[in-house]
Amino acid sequence: MPEPYHVWLSEIMLQQTTVATVGPYFKKFLERWPTVDTLASATLDQVLVAWAGLGYYARARNLHKCAGIVSRDLGGAFPNHEKDLLELPGVGRYTAAAIAAIAFDRPAAVMDGNVERVMARIFEVMEPLPDAKSELYEHTASLTPNNRPGDYAQAVMDLGATVCTVRKPKCMLCPWASLCDGRSIAETLPQKRAKAQKPTRRGTALWLVRGDGAILLRRRPEKGLLGGMMEFPSTPWQEQPPPVDAALVATDGRFVAGRVVHVFTHFRLELKILVDVAPEDGLQGIWVRPEAFADYALPTVMKKVAASVVAQEP
Repeated sequence: MPEPYHVWLSEIMLQQTTVATVGPYFKKFLERWPTVDTLASATLDQVLVAWAGLGYYARARNLHKCAGIVSRDLGGAFPNHEKDLLELPGVGRYTAAAIAAIAFDRPAAVMDGNVERVMARIFEVMEPLPDAKSELYEHTASLTPNNRPGDYAQAVMDLGATVCTVRKPKCMLCPWASLCDGRSIAETLPQKRAKAQKPTRRGTALWLVRGDGAILLRRRPEKGLLGGMMEFPSTPWQEQPPPVDAALVATDGRFVAGRVVHVFTHFRLELKILVDVAPEDGLQGIWVRPEAFADYALPTVMKKVAASVVAQEP
């Protein structure tokens, strides 16, 4: 049977992220933290730095919290039933089912995006997503066998990833082709509701320089977007950003170093970058030389800010 820790780690990483992207991160995590106990002993900062680039950082915070619970409260052993797995931080219905089926061979309906697509086509489900999720889950559960459910779940996920693909599905190669009610319109399924246009939010990021060349970093609140990550001080990100807090900048010497654009799941962000000499004291945060940024959990948008400023320096 697969190691539960490996299954849990991979499934958390694969939430909203492709296999190709996850592969190197999964290998790196296992090399550094080969067991759930070693991961639990790491600091949150260490986990966030190793996670940087995977996005959806709440997953990393929950990963660290979950490892602590399993190591400290459960003796290093993951629960083997869905209902108990669902009690763990960051573990939802899909992840709980995947761990139960793949790691413990428990009959569990495992439905990711690939399985959704397979079910929508086999049963010709015309209702668009996300409204169709309940019906698709029922179909997934109806086909899940008691015998080798983990192998079955992985087979259906692989079928969706390699044969029943989003575009140009390979129906001639599909073992379920003769049973597929939606084969003639497969490429149109599952249908999806039209996406609303992403709003644009704006803000100002501050590159505050101390006399020795160190730059001010501060930690974002634990809850919310990019929670617990490090950032260059910035105004709130909103459609009409407020003015820069005068307490954060000097009275002269400031200049605009350009702008960066970053697209999140629900909005597009435009950040103006303001470079300034820092006030002598009274600022909250830590001072870090740019060459040491890699040791801190900077999300991609902040790495873009750093790259923009550094590119303009002589």
